[in-house]
Amino acid sequence: MSKSILMTGAALMALAVILGAFGAHALKTRLTTDMMQVYHTGVQYQFYHALGLLIIGVLSIHYPSGTLNWSAIFMTVGIVLFSGSLYLLSITGIKWLGAITPLGGTSFIIGWVLLFFAVWKKMG
Repeated sequence: MSKSILMTGAALMALAVILGAFGAHALKTRLTTDMMQVYHTGVQYQFYHALGLLIIGVLSIHYPSGTLNWSAIFMTVGIVLFSGSLYLLSITGIKWLGAITPLGGTSFIIGWVLLFFAVWKKMG
């Protein structure tokens, strides 16, 4: 599972760079300042949590754990729901997409808490 986690983290990091550049260049003149900030928040959180996936992947090489695997799953789901909903909201203006964002945030929190417990169990 470590390899999958690391590959997912790396792919999501690359995608964050691509989406950040796309936002800075292609969307800069098409989005309002507020919607550009929403888009930027999506990119920023994708970066943070893809980096978290890389950390989880490295840890899972040395300390294989089902809890680490679940942490990675929740981080990935969080990126899709949180960042994905913000990307779509900013580009389409469909307001109800904002209701999905907290589900992604909750997934992020669960992922980080699971990481905490995985480390605590293995190194505690």
